[in-house]
Amino acid sequence: MREETFGQILKRARQSLGLSQQALARKLGVRASHIGYLEQGRRRPSLTLLNALATTLGVDKERLFLLSHPEAKDLIRTSERKPSKTRQPDAWQKLLADKATLIRNHVTEKELKVLSHVGLLGSVLQPRDYLFILNSIRQAVKE
Repeated sequence: MREETFGQILKRARQSLGLSQQALARKLGVRASHIGYLEQGRRRPSLTLLNALATTLGVDKERLFLLSHPEAKDLIRTSERKPSKTRQPDAWQKLLADKATLIRNHVTEKELKVLSHVGLLGSVLQPRDYLFILNSIRQAVKE
């Protein structure tokens, strides 16, 4: 099986959040055409934009970096990293892909943004953990 390209991951993550190229571009302060070029593989992001993309879309930064800058692979020894770091993006992607759960729990775009930041802490192992955190935040705000 062939690994996804940077552009494919970017597009899938953007679409899973329900964002158009225009909406994502506005969030990042770039032109929509630049997002299109990135998705088509016609451009590579700067490190600043790469960081903003990963944070906004809730995608693993290291994976995006290596896909967008494959020549840096030898500089980063991913095999020496602990495998627990790879779990978080899987849980995040599973949550984003489960539209029924998001709708059933009335998860808003703002809440997804907050949860994407929570996921960067690396302690979220299952999609249900995000929902627990979200409901805890909601109850704290009510009190």
